[in-house]
Amino acid sequence: MATTEQPPPGRLRAWMLEGLSDMGKGHAQQGREAEAEPQHKGQPWYRVMCLTGVDYFSTLGYQPGIAALAAGLLSPIATIVLVIVTLAGALPVYRRVADESPHGEGSIAMLERLLSFWQGKLFVLTLLGFAATDFLITITLSAADAATHLVENPHLTSALHDKQMIITLALVALLGAVFLKGFLEAIGVAVALVGVYLALNVVVVIVGFWHVVTAGHVVTDWADALTAEHGNVVAMVGVALIVFPKLALGLSGFETGVAVMPHVKGDAADTEETPTGRIRDTKKLLTIAALIMSVFLIATSFITTLLIPEKEFEPGGQANGRALAYLAHEYLGSAFGTVYDISTIAILWFAGASAMAGLLNLMPRYLPRYGMAPHWARAVRPMVIVFILVAFLVTWIFDADVDAQGGAYATGVLVLISSAAIAVTIAAHKAGQRRWTVGFAVISAVFLYTTVVNVIERPDGVKIGACFIAGIILVSLLSRLARAFELRVTSVTLDPMAERFIRDMASRKLRFIANEPDQRDKAEYRDKIEQIREDNDLPGEDFVFVEVTVLDPSEFEAGLTVRGEVLHNRYRVLTLESSSIPNALAALLLHTRDTTGCIPHIYFEWTEGNPFANFLRFFLFGQGEVAPVTREVLREAEPDRSRRPRVHTG
Repeated sequence: MATTEQPPPGRLRAWMLEGLSDMGKGHAQQGREAEAEPQHKGQPWYRVMCLTGVDYFSTLGYQPGIAALAAGLLSPIATIVLVIVTLAGALPVYRRVADESPHGEGSIAMLERLLSFWQGKLFVLTLLGFAATDFLITITLSAADAATHLVENPHLTSALHDKQMIITLALVALLGAVFLKGFLEAIGVAVALVGVYLALNVVVVIVGFWHVVTAGHVVTDWADALTAEHGNVVAMVGVALIVFPKLALGLSGFETGVAVMPHVKGDAADTEETPTGRIRDTKKLLTIAALIMSVFLIATSFITTLLIPEKEFEPGGQANGRALAYLAHEYLGSAFGTVYDISTIAILWFAGASAMAGLLNLMPRYLPRYGMAPHWARAVRPMVIVFILVAFLVTWIFDADVDAQGGAYATGVLVLISSAAIAVTIAAHKAGQRRWTVGFAVISAVFLYTTVVNVIERPDGVKIGACFIAGIILVSLLSRLARAFELRVTSVTLDPMAERFIRDMASRKLRFIANEPDQRDKAEYRDKIEQIREDNDLPGEDFVFVEVTVLDPSEFEAGLTVRGEVLHNRYRVLTLESSSIPNALAALLLHTRDTTGCIPHIYFEWTEGNPFANFLRFFLFGQGEVAPVTREVLREAEPDRSRRPRVHTG
């Protein structure tokens, strides 16, 4: 609202804030106009699938080993259970999420609509905490696992021994450098990595099955051992269901799949309001990725269980965390195995790219809008630096240990999937779709069960998630407190009657009276004018009353609509609806000054009560110590005292 000129930014600052959408500084209308135009930018869905696939497909680097440790000989059967849950549970849920939230906010946006006021904001912050856990641990765990593959390579073991931490930090820093360069570069790298990695895995799987088939005793030995250990098929399935929660990392790609949805090109006729093509192509992305991964999960769990000795899966074993790499070296030679290691290291390193894309899509959509992050949090590069620094801290805390981070990773994944399942269940219920409601409710129950079991078995995951949540809430509240006196009205619109009042007063002195509406009878306005005249020693009655109704005080930024009315055939009243009384009044005064060229005056009476308690009322409920807060908002918005609207209190 303020029109003071800002000094031109330096080159570094301009580069860091490139692409910043600074709401609240006069660009809101421009943003709305841009949204109304068709969106032609983006990438074909199969390219974006590779971006989310570097997270999803890279789990092949460690998922077969996790399944073997959790289920032993039952690993293939437990993996089939995982695939059934993937295709019959997670996939339908996220296809529905793509329908309901096509701008990448995912289930968080769907659940946000159910709650308002502060409980809604805190609920979203909690989910953002789990999302941060999921995405940041994806970055650090994948980089740590890539470092493990590098250190465990037979040619490099002696040279890189005890260098796990340094390598992991270097990989995280390199990932940040890619995103500082630009997002299109990230997608191009992802396409190359996924193509090479999947092709190499096809070779390993084919060779693995060839050895299983040619050594017929392997299958019979496995079947005999399985029968001896578990007795019958029913017992096997029961145990597989019990150990399934430990395999939950195999579901990790779905949340990032919808998080990167805004980068799907869709159709030329798509708009931000109705991105039909983007929704259709995102569903293709999710479905094809799930089918590819399901085939690989079943095939790799089968060959690794039959061909790798059980002791090699244990910590310290050659197949621990790198089962397919073990097979590549064992059956295809050292040269191919090294190529496979390089490919695995590269895709595991870049698995953090889809997680970073998810963070960059989610956090700037919520935190700045809630007033819980600075304006620069909408820009990509500063946020990349913040996330990379946090990833450094997490890597240091966990000593770059893959196993230590597994619980937190699984917890973040499962909480987000459970919230998505609940969100689509509610959406189906509201749409009157009974069959879908029942189906999604069953899926929700499965994921909630899996989440609870995972939390019980690995409580460290929820503890780490709680730390992220506490950190986000604390930083968010401190940020909102620091921005308490910021002008947060994005636009001011006056109806014809309000414009008439302003135009009429501009020829004289612009005098407003801030009034808290009560009975709104004739006596209320008459007494108010008498009080203001007496307190400020003013003649006449040429005043316009301003009354603000607080709607949702937890909202931070919004437009302001001003309506004018004449009450009791005498008193002119401007009515406003806002999340904060002082901000609404300050925005009206600045708008009046800018449109008339005159400095307006506004008159208050002092608020009774403790000033600190009144400030808390303002911070939480948008009202309280109105007069001094209005003056402070004006002071921050307009540094030039000679152009600042005048505030009078009596």
